[in-house]
Amino acid sequence: MSEVNLRIPGPTPLPPSVQEAMRRDMINHRGPEFAQMQAEIVEALKVFLQTQNDVLLLTASGTGGLEAAVVNTLSPGDKVLSVSIGYFGERFRTIAQVYGADIVKLDIPQGQAARGAQVAEALRAAPDVKAVLVTHNETSTGVTNPLQEIAAEVKAAGKLLLVDAISSAGCVPLETDAWGVDVLVTGSQKGWMAPPGLAFLSMSREAWAAHATAKMPHFYFDLKRHKKAMTEGSTPWTPAVSVYYALHEGMRLLMAEGREKVLARHQRVADLTREGLKAMGLRLFADPQFASNTVTSVYPPAGLNADDFRRQVKKAHNVVLAGAQGDLAGKVFRVGHLGYVHEADIAATLDAIRAELPLAVPA
Repeated sequence: MSEVNLRIPGPTPLPPSVQEAMRRDMINHRGPEFAQMQAEIVEALKVFLQTQNDVLLLTASGTGGLEAAVVNTLSPGDKVLSVSIGYFGERFRTIAQVYGADIVKLDIPQGQAARGAQVAEALRAAPDVKAVLVTHNETSTGVTNPLQEIAAEVKAAGKLLLVDAISSAGCVPLETDAWGVDVLVTGSQKGWMAPPGLAFLSMSREAWAAHATAKMPHFYFDLKRHKKAMTEGSTPWTPAVSVYYALHEGMRLLMAEGREKVLARHQRVADLTREGLKAMGLRLFADPQFASNTVTSVYPPAGLNADDFRRQVKKAHNVVLAGAQGDLAGKVFRVGHLGYVHEADIAATLDAIRAELPLAVPA
């Protein structure tokens, strides 16, 4: 473990070999060495995303990837069903709204998941919807939406499906092609054991068909430009070469571990986190049936402000817990357990939390 035990849901800790990879000198981003590195990254991502669709890399944050998903497939005035279960679902919605989409809202109480039947009902009430926006894993609440059942309803209705998988991809089961996800977005700083700076998108045939008629403005995020450049082994704009180095090494490590083992590791550390917190008498925020394997939201000890408590844990133990967003600020704290994380990291985190409880709880 590093000196600081960083237990937030991104950016996540980096393996030593990933840190070392970033020390490499620059290369020609229009040359064959870069082209080979990019191709190897894309092939590994396709394995983890379970897709044969085009996978494109953008030098941007995950939010940039969400913006790219919206502006490359939609036109101003298009009716869009926005499924939100928390802060980041709202962000996806806002991006579409800013570019002129006509938003139909499906809001689910925080801590709960959206269900396929709810999405189907919303689509029946608004049959002229063109696309559906869904956040797979809502890090603000620690809830993972049942994407497979939601996707089944969206595709049965013949709608385009745009998915924010920024904090789920590579960590929880996700079958891009089999489930019918048209545009999937994720980011380097979450499950991929790399620093912030790159967003990845997969685009289905239906997504490219939508792109052909999309009228929302785009230039830097024009995915057609990115696809053309990628076929030439390049990028349309200057890429974050050092982050590519890091991601290349992170993907090498993940491929060596194997997709199924990576998913199993995330399940183990999530179970360890949840059971450990409950054993201390702490109350978890998320519906247990849909609790995330990448982040756990938890109420602080009775009578304590969540932000005060996590500052106390950081000061005493150098364990960094995440705060909450929006109206949950100060009410819950979050424990990130994704990417480069193992049981020892979680054990140390639980020890730190236990030590700062108002009443000591036996280990």
